[in-house]
Amino acid sequence: MSLLPEARESRAAASRPALHATDLHFAFDGVPVLKGVDIALESGVVTAIAGPNGAGKSTLLEVIAGVRVPSQGRVARSGSIALVVQRIAAPDALPVTVREVVTMGTWERRRTSRADARRRVTDALERVALDELADRPFTALSGGQRQRVLLAQGIARQAQIFLLDEPASGLDSESRERTQAILAEEAARGAAVACVTHDDAAIAIADRVVRLDGGVRVA
Repeated sequence: MSLLPEARESRAAASRPALHATDLHFAFDGVPVLKGVDIALESGVVTAIAGPNGAGKSTLLEVIAGVRVPSQGRVARSGSIALVVQRIAAPDALPVTVREVVTMGTWERRRTSRADARRRVTDALERVALDELADRPFTALSGGQRQRVLLAQGIARQAQIFLLDEPASGLDSESRERTQAILAEEAARGAAVACVTHDDAAIAIADRVVRLDGGVRVA
């Protein structure tokens, strides 16, 4: 039985990756870091990006997020991105609270009412266990706490793509498990999730694993 045109279009849209990158090349000061990397991130799937130090994992994450421009290759994205980097620098005098940083995630959704935005911010802060620090200055937080704030910002945004660099770094076992559970929940919601990680447990529970070595993708 053939599908109606509307059904065929819906099935085709569902099968398309949320992010698709092909033949990515990047170099620092003429030294190649990425050498023809392909990667696809699908909605509802948690992907671990693994490999030894210096393999190009964090650079790949920044390129597919749009923070860095590849010297060659193409990145196609079909949704909003939440980028959670490992080291988050901010001026000590930056006058924003944790709640305000998370609220920024709701700004691009123009049809969102203030009440709905507040609800989503509160929910996001509770999920990352930072609700008690909501009114604290963002710059007063530790590096791991800042990562959780950016994760909460992505949750409040209802991002379609989550890109995280070593989200388990510096966290205790309880916090690591909470973060893994949150990412699984976001994938179940339909988001595409990718994490650069050295954590064996995170790699083991990922739906897919992309391995890099020397700037190339390996089996």
